[in-house]
Amino acid sequence: MLLSEILSYLGSLVPFALQENYDNSGLIIGSPQAEITKALVCVDVTEEVIDECLALNGNLIISHHPMVFTGLKRFTGSNLTERLVTRCIREDIAVMAMHTNLDNYMQGVNRILCDKIGIRNARILRPVEGLLRKLVTFCPQLQAEALRTALFSAGAGQIGNYDSCSFNTAGQGTFRALPGANPFVGEIEKLHQESEERIEVIFPAFLEKPVLAALLSVHPYEEVAYDIYTLSNSYPQAGAGMIGELETPVESREFLQHVKKTLSVGCIRHTLLPAGKISKIAVCGGSGNPNTRSKGI
Repeated sequence: MLLSEILSYLGSLVPFALQENYDNSGLIIGSPQAEITKALVCVDVTEEVIDECLALNGNLIISHHPMVFTGLKRFTGSNLTERLVTRCIREDIAVMAMHTNLDNYMQGVNRILCDKIGIRNARILRPVEGLLRKLVTFCPQLQAEALRTALFSAGAGQIGNYDSCSFNTAGQGTFRALPGANPFVGEIEKLHQESEERIEVIFPAFLEKPVLAALLSVHPYEEVAYDIYTLSNSYPQAGAGMIGELETPVESREFLQHVKKTLSVGCIRHTLLPAGKISKIAVCGGSGNPNTRSKGI
């Protein structure tokens, strides 16, 4: 399988566009056209991980934490990152990371933690902002339903727990086909008026390519009129952390013991415990600091 196919598949499951702006998720080392025979999955890339990958005849490492966060100016082997990068290149091992995009994904790290420790009604704690777009297009009324269906199938029109969301307004469109055009309706060099529907749907920015492909493939017009607007609304389907409730309120110490046992950890560091029972829990699989480069639970 080509590395580009793996990247495309993982990106369709957990879009790389969901990563924080300081992050470096995605392909770090390797050519997208490389043939991948076996992949190793890990949390951090270390010398031992590279040894294991080679022993297994693998040529791809998929890590959670990126091996490289910022640009490297030299490759002299003076630090661990330089040595790891140099060795992976020399051994022809591709490296990619699924980091904060996996943290910010609705079904990612935080959702798994919530499910394991019994948090119900889990929702995003800090939704991503600046990710939503609105598509507005104009379509003949007889073809409008087919176009809406195609846009919904491409992922447009989802708002929270609702899908197939759109707003539609009937109106009159005008145009004149010039010489060389191949109009769906109307005649060359004659002003035409057509009963159309204005269709509005929202979508996350990382779905723009498939949404536009659906629009252009189904819309009957030779030249499709559409507008894309950037929205300031937050995107509640992705973001940092999650928050939810316990089925039954418990004492703080009892909850921490439950977390310790469930996650099989040796100890838990905590601040001063609140008095009384707790019922609402916030979860963040990582440091919780948008400017940090280290993570841990």
